[in-house]
Amino acid sequence: MPVSAARLPQTDAAFRGSLRNIFSYVFFTFICYLSIGLPLAVLPPFVHLQLGYSALIAGLAISIQYVATLFSRPWAGRISDQAGAKISVMWGMGSIILSGLLVIATAELHAAPWISFAVLIASRLALGVGESLVSTGSTLWGITAAGPENTAKVIGYNGISTYGGVAAGAPLGVILHQLWGLSAIGLLTAAMAVICLLLAMRRPSLASEPGEHMPFSHVLGRVAPHGAGLALGGLGYSVIATFITLFYAHQQWSGAALCLTAFGGAFILARVFFIGTIRAFGGFPVAKASLLIEAVGALVLWRCDSPWTALAGSAIVGLGFSLVFPSIGVEAVERVPEFNRGTALGVYTAFADVSFFMTGPIAGALIGWYGYPSAFLFTLISILVALGIVFALQARRRSELARLQGSRAPSCAS
Repeated sequence: MPVSAARLPQTDAAFRGSLRNIFSYVFFTFICYLSIGLPLAVLPPFVHLQLGYSALIAGLAISIQYVATLFSRPWAGRISDQAGAKISVMWGMGSIILSGLLVIATAELHAAPWISFAVLIASRLALGVGESLVSTGSTLWGITAAGPENTAKVIGYNGISTYGGVAAGAPLGVILHQLWGLSAIGLLTAAMAVICLLLAMRRPSLASEPGEHMPFSHVLGRVAPHGAGLALGGLGYSVIATFITLFYAHQQWSGAALCLTAFGGAFILARVFFIGTIRAFGGFPVAKASLLIEAVGALVLWRCDSPWTALAGSAIVGLGFSLVFPSIGVEAVERVPEFNRGTALGVYTAFADVSFFMTGPIAGALIGWYGYPSAFLFTLISILVALGIVFALQARRRSELARLQGSRAPSCAS
């Protein structure tokens, strides 16, 4: 039977907030995104060169996973709230097992291109649903185990697991494909998910205190403004990841990959060394500072005239963006009761998916009309709009607290 964090045996507070305890939950996220990273560099050439489909169709095979992730996020949050975060993680790992098995079938059926491609699409959809279930469930599971005072820390390390998993998975997938073919990627994906499923089954179920669940529309209404800030603030990463290589080629520069390395390095360093600032100063102040730093990076990229300034701009964007997700996320989940926070996390994270999905066509159209600098100017304007949203949300929060204190004042006087 699930137990709540409040009913757990007396546990040392330092251990609950320790990296060891938190990592034992966000580890599931790392394996999930390692599974996502494994086929990233392999599937487009497989679809285009081996199955014989166009580059557009090859791109669809990758992006359709994010469509499944986007639409299953709220559902994953509801499962985490009602059935428990452990159940969400277990179901997610089951979906990833299915995805891995379908990748093996895709490789074995390559002689029949249309059947192989159809099976591959089913694999990508299963992986997208698994991503929603595992990432939302492991985050909520970690928050429940570590305590609400460590919410920012859990979200922060969950983000490191996300980016770290993809970064480690992509080159590993290339090596596996070169040595043993696409089936090896599917086999490793399924095997890792089976092990994680067994590990999840052995861990205690931790549920929030029972309570009445808010209608989804009410959760969406409370979290959507925070999600909009996240979506606009996340454009720096999306534009760099999508267009920095093409920008370098257009400028006839070398070393585009270093920009991604600089972004990732600054991102991880900021998460590791400054995640405690959210608890110390609050989500909104850290979000404002982070967005300002990210805006400076976007400004540098917009005006850059050398690979070194582009490298510096990418690093500054990574430094700023690092704490945007957890700092705004902390404020978002506090807008709903504890037993609705899985749904809130699912909705909030879905806005990041929207940002990643929409950046390509919007920024790509701007580049076609006005050139590559316009994409970075668009990023800068979007970040500044996100900053304005954070200011407005903080002002609303202060107004609500003032009204709450005012309503309590007469009863206190009496």
